[in-house]
Amino acid sequence: MSQTVINPTTGKTLHDFPVMDPAQRDAVLERSDVAYRDWRKTSFAERADLLRRVAAVMREDRERLALLMTDEMGKPIREARGEVDKAAWCAEHYADHAEEYLASEMLGSDATVSYVQYLPIGTVLGILPWNAPFWLAFRFAAPALMAGNTCVMKHDAHVPACAAGIAESFEKAGCPQGVFQNLPLETEDIQGAIETECVRAVSFTGSDRAGAIVAATAARQIKPAVLELGGSDPVIVLADADLEAAADTVVLSRIINAGQSCIAAKRIIIEESIYERFLDMMKTRLEKLTMGDPREESTDVGPIARADLRDGLHRQVQASIEAGARCLMGGEMPEGDGFFYPVTLLADVDDTMVAFCEETFGPIAVAMSARDADHALEIANSTQYGLGAAVWTGDTAKAIHMARDLEVGQVSVNGIVKTDPRLPSGGVKRSGYGRELGPHGIKMFVNAQQVWVGPKTG
Repeated sequence: MSQTVINPTTGKTLHDFPVMDPAQRDAVLERSDVAYRDWRKTSFAERADLLRRVAAVMREDRERLALLMTDEMGKPIREARGEVDKAAWCAEHYADHAEEYLASEMLGSDATVSYVQYLPIGTVLGILPWNAPFWLAFRFAAPALMAGNTCVMKHDAHVPACAAGIAESFEKAGCPQGVFQNLPLETEDIQGAIETECVRAVSFTGSDRAGAIVAATAARQIKPAVLELGGSDPVIVLADADLEAAADTVVLSRIINAGQSCIAAKRIIIEESIYERFLDMMKTRLEKLTMGDPREESTDVGPIARADLRDGLHRQVQASIEAGARCLMGGEMPEGDGFFYPVTLLADVDDTMVAFCEETFGPIAVAMSARDADHALEIANSTQYGLGAAVWTGDTAKAIHMARDLEVGQVSVNGIVKTDPRLPSGGVKRSGYGRELGPHGIKMFVNAQQVWVGPKTG
């Protein structure tokens, strides 16, 4: 069996990659389980040494690895290089800080000594999407490995060369057999992997629909899961904000990776007194972006990853226009090869429109007006998702207060919503549960074991 990858820039076949059958899958998982018995006994220093070597291998091989992303899912080459570096940083961050994050905690009780120690639990299965192949792999694997777990990576079928490149980086770094493995599977074989006794926990990044299936499967087996799902992230721009800085950052947040990011700025909520002015500022910046071949250094916006995703995006745009949204630019399906979609700006969107209610995974800026800060908060929270949000205002204290009322997992004040290995990331509502990254993320897949030591006897 094999999976065919289409180059989204050309629309033509790029390559075919083999996938594992259930017997091969189970052999991989069994190797991971065997490797865990030794890996769990290694020191933090030994684990850190491996991750630092992996990071070094990736930095040395950055150009080749970046081009894998560019060809398979259309990420502009400048962004792809940055993603390789960010993945290496994640490995190095946990190599430097895991021991500190997992230090035992002394607790008072009726014992002579009582404490909690954080122990590994076994093999963690990471089920990953295509939009940030290297970063998302390390976001799940670096903390899990540093905690003493082993990892198997089931990557998306559209980025098999990226998955192979990640696995090869571990091999080149001298990773012990079975500690980190690639697991290319057909979608129908994922359930069997979750149900295998060797797998002790699941990390999933993807759509809320698929996340619900993964969560239900893991729950039936009484296995912990972390879910990072879709988002419809609001950005609130108030009249007292630095509008030039806000426009620069909102546009950047919306078009990174051709808008194919869970934490991209998806709903731009603008205070009505500056509404038309800010729309003009956004439009001016959006019009300067270059859409084209992602291998070219000058390209700002590459293609949509798949034809069906582009079709769905166009449906959302057209349905919103038909419902009354103003299309200030873009919105038309382009001719030619590949799966390109123009940068599009929709204004006067409301909560009855598709572009408001559904996640828009593409270079589509969706703008709406709010009477004041309270009304902006009401609009921001009027969604089934709760991943990230941003607030732009000259009154930082006011923004910090507003953050408490935003139903999201992370809030950025006068800045871009981003993921950072030093800080926890995750969502609420249909955007998932659990946290990745920072000191919180590494504790998702550990046994917080309580130890009670009584008085000496004898």
